[in-house]
Amino acid sequence: MTDLDALIRTRIRQDIVSMHAYAIQASEGLVKLDMMENPHRLPLELQAELGRRLGALALNRYPDGHSNDLRAALAAYADMPEGFDIMLGNGSDELIALLALACDVPPSAANGFKPASVLAPVPGFVMYAMSAQFQGLAFHGVPLTADFELDLPAMLEAIRTHQPAITYLAYPNNPTANLWDDVAIERIVQAVGEVGGLVVIDEAYQPFSSRSYIDRLTRHSHVLLMRTMSKFGLAGVRLGYMIGPKPLIAEIDKLRPPFNVSVLNKECALFALEHREVFALQAKDICAQRAMLLQAFSETSGVRAHPSDANMILLRILGESDRAHSVFEGLKSRKVLVKNVSKMHPLLSNCLRVTVGTNDENRQMLLALHQSL
Repeated sequence: MTDLDALIRTRIRQDIVSMHAYAIQASEGLVKLDMMENPHRLPLELQAELGRRLGALALNRYPDGHSNDLRAALAAYADMPEGFDIMLGNGSDELIALLALACDVPPSAANGFKPASVLAPVPGFVMYAMSAQFQGLAFHGVPLTADFELDLPAMLEAIRTHQPAITYLAYPNNPTANLWDDVAIERIVQAVGEVGGLVVIDEAYQPFSSRSYIDRLTRHSHVLLMRTMSKFGLAGVRLGYMIGPKPLIAEIDKLRPPFNVSVLNKECALFALEHREVFALQAKDICAQRAMLLQAFSETSGVRAHPSDANMILLRILGESDRAHSVFEGLKSRKVLVKNVSKMHPLLSNCLRVTVGTNDENRQMLLALHQSL
């Protein structure tokens, strides 16, 4: 064994060594419909204006550690309730990681000697489970029903049994793209509150959704609302934010690295919020393209599209098992990249996840799909 092998064996956690890194597909030269990005660029005049603003920043100085101007702008944009506060992250991923770190409380009489754990419906966003594993917490995934609804009895039983420190509810969900039943969500929120846990409502796809939880946030003291600017149109900027009761946000915010949001990130986000009408029109176009795609898929033999409240559509390829793989490769050979999620969970067997793109991109994808089926 080499010295490097010995170092990895003795100094790196073996559960980390045995796991797979988050996979990002190579996309150069392809129509990129795999990552739920807003496909629209800024108009040229706004690109130039933003460039001038970024060029004038004091890049030689550290960022303002609190970014109060951006927090205020986001709070106004989200219509944050009084008595609540907002915390910024380098994308939602950082916020999810900090939550796991904050809630890693050792078993004691105060928590019924239950080890801290994370619970979420599955299939869902993979970072919920990964962040738990990184922090050494147990992750409890509760399968959705066959039609991707919450299995309420199973969720309530899992909450009673595991008493999770954090329960994630994506609204809408990734990769299934649907909004869950609000009555079931309230039952789950109530049950988590009864065992002393946190609920995180993840609204990553809020710009494309028909509903939000923001108007129900004040009903509970143990619920956090998480969003991201990525789907708004700033995936390259890496900025997430989380809203919750001021005392709760204050405790979690202690774990945030002091300069986690760069001056470039902050200025881009402020600029986008100042021009929110441009991004609202982009979201409106994406929703119209989503409707077009759902109609086109309904007229395509060999596929079944599931309802969507996000900027993605879960597409089940009908026929023999593992046919999704051949269709995925067929699309890729025709220069169209989507996400093959068929191995992520048994409920996703033979499924591809397709991001809603521009009209031209969607037309290219539909042509490639027909040729690949």
